[in-house]
Amino acid sequence: MLLGLKTWYEKLVLGHPKTVLALVALLTIAAAAGLPRFKLDASADSLTLETDDSLDFYREISERYNSGDFLVVTYRYNQGDLLSDESLATLRRLQDELAMVDGVSGVQSILNVPLLYSPKLSISDVADGIRTLSSPGVDKELVRQEFLTSPIYKELILSPDGETTAMMLNLELDKKGLDLVRERDALRRERNSNGLSPQDAQRLETVTAEYLQHRTNQEDAARLRVQEVRGILAHYDDRAELFLGGLTMVTSDMIAFIQSDLMVFGAGILLFIIITLLLIFRQPRWVLLPLITCVTTAVMMLGLLSWLDWRMTVISANFVALLLIITLAITIHLAVRYREYFAEHPEWDRFQLASATVTFMAKPCLYTGLTTMVAFISLVVSGIRPVIDFGWMMTMGVTLALILSFLILPASLMVLKKRDGGQGDDNSHAFTQVFSRFAENHKGIVLGVAIIAAIVSAVGITRLKVENRFIDYFDDSTEIYRGMLVIDQRLGGTINLDIVLNKPQDTATEFAGEEDPFGADFGGPSADQAGDDSGELQGEYDSESVGEDVADPFAAEDPFATDDPFAGGGESQEADAYWFTVAGLNQIEQLHDFLEAQPEIGKVQSLATLYKVAQDLNDGGLNDFELAIARQSLPEEINQVLVHPYWSPEQHQARITMRVMETDPDLRRDELIQRIYAYAENEMGLAPENVRQTGMLVLYNNMLQSLFKSQILTLGAVFAGILLMFLVLFRSLSLAVIALVPNMLAACVVLGGMGLANIPLDMMTITIAAITVGIGVDHAIHYLYRFREEFAKDGDYIATMHRSHATIGRAMFYTAITIIAGFSILALSKFVPSIYFGLLTALAMSAALLGSLTLLPLLLVLAKPLPKPAEVALPEKKPVAEVEVCTS
Repeated sequence: MLLGLKTWYEKLVLGHPKTVLALVALLTIAAAAGLPRFKLDASADSLTLETDDSLDFYREISERYNSGDFLVVTYRYNQGDLLSDESLATLRRLQDELAMVDGVSGVQSILNVPLLYSPKLSISDVADGIRTLSSPGVDKELVRQEFLTSPIYKELILSPDGETTAMMLNLELDKKGLDLVRERDALRRERNSNGLSPQDAQRLETVTAEYLQHRTNQEDAARLRVQEVRGILAHYDDRAELFLGGLTMVTSDMIAFIQSDLMVFGAGILLFIIITLLLIFRQPRWVLLPLITCVTTAVMMLGLLSWLDWRMTVISANFVALLLIITLAITIHLAVRYREYFAEHPEWDRFQLASATVTFMAKPCLYTGLTTMVAFISLVVSGIRPVIDFGWMMTMGVTLALILSFLILPASLMVLKKRDGGQGDDNSHAFTQVFSRFAENHKGIVLGVAIIAAIVSAVGITRLKVENRFIDYFDDSTEIYRGMLVIDQRLGGTINLDIVLNKPQDTATEFAGEEDPFGADFGGPSADQAGDDSGELQGEYDSESVGEDVADPFAAEDPFATDDPFAGGGESQEADAYWFTVAGLNQIEQLHDFLEAQPEIGKVQSLATLYKVAQDLNDGGLNDFELAIARQSLPEEINQVLVHPYWSPEQHQARITMRVMETDPDLRRDELIQRIYAYAENEMGLAPENVRQTGMLVLYNNMLQSLFKSQILTLGAVFAGILLMFLVLFRSLSLAVIALVPNMLAACVVLGGMGLANIPLDMMTITIAAITVGIGVDHAIHYLYRFREEFAKDGDYIATMHRSHATIGRAMFYTAITIIAGFSILALSKFVPSIYFGLLTALAMSAALLGSLTLLPLLLVLAKPLPKPAEVALPEKKPVAEVEVCTS
């Protein structure tokens, strides 16, 4: 079969090289035509688990409470007092301009929020009308104190030093997008669990396409919106210090980072390729041919992704750099093998040289390519969409790199005139033999260092963590970093966390006895008696006032039924209004106060905020009847700010929102989430099914917590796949295990190093171990492949080791330096995880090369796993003494 493939290849490729090159050129042009369709994706979906049920709940809550996305503009007047007439006039002009931006539904600032303490109002005064800072005759000093101390505005709208304020640009809720994505996800879950009918399968395709197009349009509009807002802010730079924040801005800037990384990495890698090829080969053709192969592979792959509308994320932005590096490694080995044949057989014609090169390189290249693909395919178990896409993109890219390398380079050499290889004085083999001599003369040191590295790595791995600060993903010179820092430290936190409370199931009886609307007249506890311990009084009141056979005098007919502000859904007042009663509000207030006491949490908002203010304005507690009357008489301005975002009477649900401070060095998201659940269930007695947390913090935490499991599954899949391939290639379990040891150690070294250096796992660094093993194991394939052939000559392990280092060791040295330097270019990124990814992968590949040149040959010498030459059939005499193999 192999002979047939060789004949087929020689006839089609080597026999018609111009046709092959023309066909490749046409395919490249066709692929390049799709590049204008190329799209980037930095949506919030890329920070979440694909199958996370919390994502659908998050979207549901966002739609229910109309909590769409928003932008935050921080404003610090640099020419005087923030509340001076000049500052407020500037702020007013800025607010008016921002309100005109397309997609902004409203702007909330110190100019238009309701004032309740400037001066202090009574509840009846509130019903008569609301004043704002823009109202005439307002005392600015009272306003300043209200913003600094009021439960509503404290740490929300004015910094503690009184010098920085924030404007919130509320964006229109994308209800169409929410409906499409929820329908899509529901169909996906049904497909994964029970399968879909043909009609539903077609609907899934339609909805997916509609949502993708809708999201594209929304992201384009959001990016233009951010640009417009920044343009407006730029006009005020001479008068105020302004920063822009919010998820939309982060998304927009991350897309800019991806574009920058693609350009920087692409240009850096191409420059590096040219320099590397000039240093190695010192001939124009050996610079141009590998360069053309690399560029063609990248263009064709990017074009394919464009035609398929497969979008690149921050994670897969590294795809181009990796693909260029891997393609370059393949072409380098093909070039080295061709030049060696030319030096040894100058009488051969072009066909013989190209055919011999392809024949000897095909099998090892195939296996090294497959091991690399196994590493990238293993990433699909992560459950994180950008990581999954990255895995599939690289798998396809490596396949394409192999095919094009074996088409472009041999076909081009068939067209070009045969020219002296000009290998010059290449002494790299002498350098690689330093490692073999060290392994021979210092066996104890090599083994000792390996054992120590394994032990230290094991300790470091136990210290691995996934907790990290999102702000640390960005360079401190970026607006994302600086804006998040200002919002976090001066204005109550950045990332949102919500707690959704459902009405307890058994509140019908409890409500009747807990707080009678006329409790003050009928012997029930007054609001003052209820205090902060309504749960205790509730039980006392139930037992004394509502016996088993005593009926509620208002159960049959509510005298206020026609004016019930809580009526809805055809249910009773008690059912709908639970969270707006003393009992419900006291529960919310207890949890609210607990949250405010947590060091990681900044601003907390809920119905308890209104409750505290109402009690203060009333100079005492309120009973349920007073709450009902107050609720009915609240102006719409108060409802919009203090009621609607935190209460859904139709769903019998209350919502507490808070912002967590990303700059807190002690932030542990999962521990914080579990701490809140524990308090709500153990200290407050709330049923687990009635308490649920949501928000971007929860979604991001779910993704981070999955990384440990993903890392184990990924490495397990890589080792299993590669071990199986080694068994097929070498047909020896001992050789397969020996080949894996140095690469397992390299992966452990980088993971252990991350643990010891306190570098957390994230979406980028989770891929390092798998990539290290997948690419690094290629060195083992090269070395073992050559070692077996050299060993067959004399059966001398030591001599074989030195000869292998002098031959294949040189190719390993070239490609390893190429890969290490190529990954190091990622350090030019502005996205910190990309920097870690590049430098840590370069470190891992260095460890893999060192292991392959020292530990691997030493294990072969000590274990002696190969049969003596007399016990095996000698291989067919090759046309040359040395066989070079290829790495991916």
